[in-house]
Amino acid sequence: MNLHRRHLSKGQVAMITIKARSESEQEGRSDSERGGRSESEQTARALGDQVGIAVAFLGRASTVLQHAPNLVDAVINGTMGLDEAYGVARENKERANGAEAQLARLRVEDPRLADRVVEGALTIQGAWAERKARLEEDLRQRRVATNLLCDILPSLAQIRGSRTFAQYDPELAPPGRAVTREVIEHAATALAELATVWKERNLA
Repeated sequence: MNLHRRHLSKGQVAMITIKARSESEQEGRSDSERGGRSESEQTARALGDQVGIAVAFLGRASTVLQHAPNLVDAVINGTMGLDEAYGVARENKERANGAEAQLARLRVEDPRLADRVVEGALTIQGAWAERKARLEEDLRQRRVATNLLCDILPSLAQIRGSRTFAQYDPELAPPGRAVTREVIEHAATALAELATVWKERNLA
């Protein structure tokens, strides 16, 4: 493409300059190693000097190259303006930064899920959905356990020292809920386990 034969906007020239610079850097050759700049880079720089590209144009072009590389040729060909491409690139950059922040937070809260995202087994959105589902299930289980203990233990504590135990009549017990020596032993074990957990958690 002969860049001198058609009128180019500052946005196009900025995009051409940044692309040429990037390609030169990717080749991994310094000016001294390759005996001077490539023809495309020299042409781009010359155009840039002629048009007088502002730093802002080059900065926007660089952002497009980094975060919306699929739009680079559209800007160069003039089918899309640099400002429009820059807007898309900014949105892509913000999404990428948001995803990185979410991944960093996920790594703190659930390292295994974060590893699955890095491995490609889960998207960041999928990982957070799974994390939310786990937290909701954990909350449900804690609510059920709390309600169960609050229903049983206060009632058991209230009959301490009363004649309730002496008045127990096996024939009046509801089906499947009879109190036997085995049930009492299991209840005693459960109370011992409860006391241990309360001590470990330092609960009142």
